[in-house]
Amino acid sequence: MAEDILKAFSITAAQSGVSTGSSWLPTHGADLTSWSPVDNQQIATIKSATREDYDQVVAVAQEAFKEWRMWPAPKRGEVVRQIGVALREHKEQLGKLVSYEMGKSLQEGYGEVQEMIDICDFAVGLSRQLHGLTMHSERPGHRMYEQWHPLGITGIISAFNFPVAVWSWNAMLAWVCGNVCIWKPSEKTPITALACQHIAASVFAANQVPEGVCCLITGNRDAGEWMAHDKRIALISATGSTRMGKAVGAAVGERLGRSILELGGNNAIIITPDADLDMALIGAVFGAVGTAGQRCTSTRRLIIHENVYDAFIARLVKAYAQLRIGNPLDQHNHVGPLIDHAAVNAYLDALEQVKQQGGTFLVEGGRLTGAGYESGCYVKPCIAAVENTYDIVQHETFAPILYVMKYATLPEAIAMQNDVPQGLSSAIMTTNLREAEQFLSFAGSDCGIANVNIGTSGAEIGGAFGGEKETGGGRESGSDAWKAYMRRQTNTINYSHSLPLAQGIKFDL
Repeated sequence: MAEDILKAFSITAAQSGVSTGSSWLPTHGADLTSWSPVDNQQIATIKSATREDYDQVVAVAQEAFKEWRMWPAPKRGEVVRQIGVALREHKEQLGKLVSYEMGKSLQEGYGEVQEMIDICDFAVGLSRQLHGLTMHSERPGHRMYEQWHPLGITGIISAFNFPVAVWSWNAMLAWVCGNVCIWKPSEKTPITALACQHIAASVFAANQVPEGVCCLITGNRDAGEWMAHDKRIALISATGSTRMGKAVGAAVGERLGRSILELGGNNAIIITPDADLDMALIGAVFGAVGTAGQRCTSTRRLIIHENVYDAFIARLVKAYAQLRIGNPLDQHNHVGPLIDHAAVNAYLDALEQVKQQGGTFLVEGGRLTGAGYESGCYVKPCIAAVENTYDIVQHETFAPILYVMKYATLPEAIAMQNDVPQGLSSAIMTTNLREAEQFLSFAGSDCGIANVNIGTSGAEIGGAFGGEKETGGGRESGSDAWKAYMRRQTNTINYSHSLPLAQGIKFDL
């Protein structure tokens, strides 16, 4: 499996993990080995970046920016369009690689590549719509308007759970906006990053894009810290845990740089007496077990009205009994492995904390062993009846643990939904218009994403993606998220024969 993947993307053994585009730097950095959680097989070992490599990459990117920003935005958009075409050609191979290196189901792997294709399409249209506003001046013979300029270098720090899609959300927008990019992928999924670099670099080379527009550095935590502290990096977009995001935000803020932080989620679905329980079941189960609970938008909590609690729990337990857990490349399986043994240990620790804090398991969890589970990364999706105030419920555990609880009134349910430190995604299942509107009102969900009759997991490219509170407050992808990758400039032009001052101030010489 691994050999076929490496061959498909021209990835060689012990390859450098440092690139300025089509060039790969001959680094002497530490070995970085990627192991598949599917079967515990080594995919490849690459050479990660040294500090000297990093500085060389930044220098090349700085020079590339001077030329790239002068390309007309629609011409930059045409290059991104061709990347979308190349991704379509590689969708099956790249989707399999995502599934094998990260552990998500094959359909989710294909879906992640489709997200990349979709953001390319979005960015192509955006390249002709980077517009500002015109304003009326208070002074006669004057015109005011605003325009948007590229920032410079965009640093992208991505997480293992979406090893390619989140990079594309940032890179495609940054590129059409005139920025250059340096990508630091998760050390747990570096091979998918190398594959993407090969795909993008081939398109850039065919279009004579300057070397340094599309850069890659691989490595551990140090590489991310270099970027966060580097004043040459105008914008850092970081996806990961809240702990990581606070460190990145503090480092970038100290130098007055810009950051987009996409951090943890503790997402809930409220199920009301007027819910379509069939729809609610689908949304809850996929939200909780998709990607083995390793999405920032995974459903962590179900807040169920007391009148439908027993009936819905019975359906939920029955559905969990039908889940098939195993090799994610087998499309008959619903749930694949966790990313590594550390994630499994965090999952097992969370189960112990649920017991210690008074929770009751409706569907028992645990590590799976035996044939097909030799990697040691497969676990059972579980359901625990808890109180929202439990300490473990207030934290995000990146695993398929679903917490269920009762409520009596909708204001109580909304208060429970909001009473966690995170604020990414939320949902209500109801056919009652008043309940839906109350959930979406200013007194409703405090999350960046609030859905009605749709689960918490996943999002469409066209909408801005991100959350509030300890989720970081950043926005990526659609809507006007592109503005985060540019600097705003207000311009005033005087075409009269005098120089009147604002606010009527007189200054006679």
